[in-house]
Amino acid sequence: MEIKKVYEPKAIEKKWYQFWEEKKYYLANPLSEKPKFSIVIPPPNITGPLHIGHALNNTIQDILCRYKRLAGYEVLWLPGIDHASIATHSQIEKELKKEGKTRFDIGKEEFLKRAWAWKEKYHQLIVSQLKGLGCLCDWSRFRFTMDDDYSYVVRYAFVYYYKKGWIYRDLRIINWCPNCHTAISDLEVKHREVDGFLWYIKYPLKDSSHYLVVATTRPETMLGDTAVMVNPNDERYKDFVGKKVILPLQEREIPVIADEMVDINFGTGVVKVTPAHDPNDFIIGKKYNLEFVKVIDEDGKIISPAKEKYVGLDRFIARKKILEDLTALGLLAKVENYKVPVGVCARCETIIEPLISKQWFLKMKELAKPAMEVVEKGEIKFVPKRWEKVYLDWLANVRDWCLSRQLWWGHPIPVYYCQDCDEIMASITKPESCEKCGSQNIKEDEDVLDTWFSSALWPFATMGFPKKTKELAVFYPTDVLVTDPDIIFLWVARMVFSSLEFVGKIPFKYVYIHSTVLNEKGERMSRTKGIGIDPQEIIDEYGADALRFTLTYLETQSQSFRLSRERFIIGRNFANKIWNAGRLLFSYYQQKADFNNLAEKKIYDYWIGELFNQLLSKYDFFIKNYYFSLLAQALYTFFWNNYCDWYLEFNKERFKNKERAALETSLAVFYNFLKILHPVMPFITEELWHLFNKEDVSIMEKGIPEPLVIPDDKKKEIYLCEELIALIRNIRNIRANFGIPKDIGLKGYLKTDNEQLHLFLKEEKEILKKMVNAEILPFIKEKKELKNFATIILKTGDLYLVVDEFFDLSKEKKRLAKEISELEKILSEILENLNNEEFLTKAKKEIIEEELKKKAEVENRLKRLKELI
Repeated sequence: MEIKKVYEPKAIEKKWYQFWEEKKYYLANPLSEKPKFSIVIPPPNITGPLHIGHALNNTIQDILCRYKRLAGYEVLWLPGIDHASIATHSQIEKELKKEGKTRFDIGKEEFLKRAWAWKEKYHQLIVSQLKGLGCLCDWSRFRFTMDDDYSYVVRYAFVYYYKKGWIYRDLRIINWCPNCHTAISDLEVKHREVDGFLWYIKYPLKDSSHYLVVATTRPETMLGDTAVMVNPNDERYKDFVGKKVILPLQEREIPVIADEMVDINFGTGVVKVTPAHDPNDFIIGKKYNLEFVKVIDEDGKIISPAKEKYVGLDRFIARKKILEDLTALGLLAKVENYKVPVGVCARCETIIEPLISKQWFLKMKELAKPAMEVVEKGEIKFVPKRWEKVYLDWLANVRDWCLSRQLWWGHPIPVYYCQDCDEIMASITKPESCEKCGSQNIKEDEDVLDTWFSSALWPFATMGFPKKTKELAVFYPTDVLVTDPDIIFLWVARMVFSSLEFVGKIPFKYVYIHSTVLNEKGERMSRTKGIGIDPQEIIDEYGADALRFTLTYLETQSQSFRLSRERFIIGRNFANKIWNAGRLLFSYYQQKADFNNLAEKKIYDYWIGELFNQLLSKYDFFIKNYYFSLLAQALYTFFWNNYCDWYLEFNKERFKNKERAALETSLAVFYNFLKILHPVMPFITEELWHLFNKEDVSIMEKGIPEPLVIPDDKKKEIYLCEELIALIRNIRNIRANFGIPKDIGLKGYLKTDNEQLHLFLKEEKEILKKMVNAEILPFIKEKKELKNFATIILKTGDLYLVVDEFFDLSKEKKRLAKEISELEKILSEILENLNNEEFLTKAKKEIIEEELKKKAEVENRLKRLKELI
């Protein structure tokens, strides 16, 4: 039997996922005596297929879960999807628009039928995409935020808050989207600056030929003005306070009032007050008991009591008409270019209209306090830590949460109104009769809840709350939440206060905030704008493991990283390298291998074993501290640079000679590497494991390998292999630097007091001959007797490589300068770690000792190289 020459991901991925499912490796047993580990998936919205951000997020979660399974934990990774009320609503309305219809044309019942059909379509697609990515979730516990059980918890939570007096209904100014036809929260509004204008409008003073000039960016709202306002400290306008002006175009009298909210330096220092259409003006209107005149409706159109000629016009068409009329009347004093701050709907990007509306709100003050305390006390830790401040700052200044949405798809607000006595009732189930008068003439609230209200209950609602389930008993709180920085306010904070309020426990111990994925130009990826990368296309072209490895490699705990399709070649090439190494080993040996019981091992057998042990120590540290990029880099460097480029090259002659120590060491290290690579690249590792081991169990059952046994005396000799590698690497560089053909043999003279190194290089003369066509001799002359040589700095000596007529002093200086530059970069990275308090606190003792050792070695080499120049 032979392993196929070319790695074909498509040929194996479905096979192994089906194997994991058949073996029920995904299934979490709450009765297990194993230590527990749990994650709840951030449920993808059913708005469409998974995007590249989902691929990153779920790869990270799968790495953590597979690592814990390897480590012997009982793992619950609970999957699900979110109904995404407003976002799904928007998608279905886009489909209706293609048919020339609106939701009002087809009615609520037909709209909801379409919504449920949409849900089924994307439910199936999202699950298949997660499986295609390799995500081993507990599918038996799959949840949807509008399942019957989940909906019960949503109603339970609302009624609980209502009876506690924390949910109330009030007339407030809210963010209204004229396109989505619903109120949206502050967090669902995107703020941006656009090029616009500042219009200066004359407001005539009553019984006077004078006027006040008001500056505004929204002249269409002047139809609803009920005052103009100045700063009481502004000497220019003190005499006008208490007087009245005539509202242009409407011819109403409105007062001149004074309040310190006015910025003296904005415009003329006089502003218009429109309490029904501006959040700040709303506050002023309440404070001074002004009239609230609504002149823009929910469609964004002008309504009465505006003058009839404006009624029915779109707000922006009305703006144009109003400006024309003001100009005709001589009331437009001037116009300036101005950067106008606008809020747009995060879903459809329609400009938000502040409107007065009666909505349901949740009081936040009492909920925010404990949610802040658990982070301040370290019960919940953010990684990276900088996100804690973002979380705490938002909660410190949080406003009451507008819960109601004027949509059809979502959780109905469980509030009922008696049509006979006006009693308002909040109830988990619809009351049969009015609690106050006994009437059966009861009407349900027509609005639905903000999506995030139900999402905030996700960690415990998915585990059976309010019942006392085994899942809640053993898997709650969860260990970590992996999420995006954009939803720290929308979701993370709300899950924390909801969990504390309902369960009395934190929902998770860690919050890992992953990077935002940008395209190669630095723009945020967006499927709607056509600048996204479809993860399914990458899987189809390169395989799931290539996608997973590349994303892991790029995930550095930074704010963001740039990604192009070409970068996935990193993962594809790495998968091919692993496959080819497996083919090479398989062609020589397919039996079990035991590193620890092998005699007659060579120095480089111990060298690769020690490097694997160092990798193993870092591996555990990197995963536990969420250093995913460092994890991928360490795996890559060990396997490609050390195991393949050096160790397998050293061993090719030994393989041909069937040397057992070489074959079994190679395989033992390869097997162990496959085990620790499995969480990152599950498909290729499972395939290769089973090609070598004809067992009916997964590689993830094999556990995290123990360190290989390296006797102390052999550890002391490992440097010999490092010196051999340094020699070969430097001789190759010198050949390239001076343009020396490979067929020209070179001689090098080694100056060292280390007799052991002389003997080792003598033993390995065939490797030196084969790999760099060089002979190494002891240095027994005076250095000045040598001519035309390049110097190689080793840890334990110097080598003078004679290059004769190829020598070029300027090229030699450039080579040494380049080596110095590379070493200085390495030293900088080492010092960055050693000066990092977090690294020193978290890292194992042996990792810190290894960094200190590397620091001393690099500093020594730098000193000697600089002396040469």
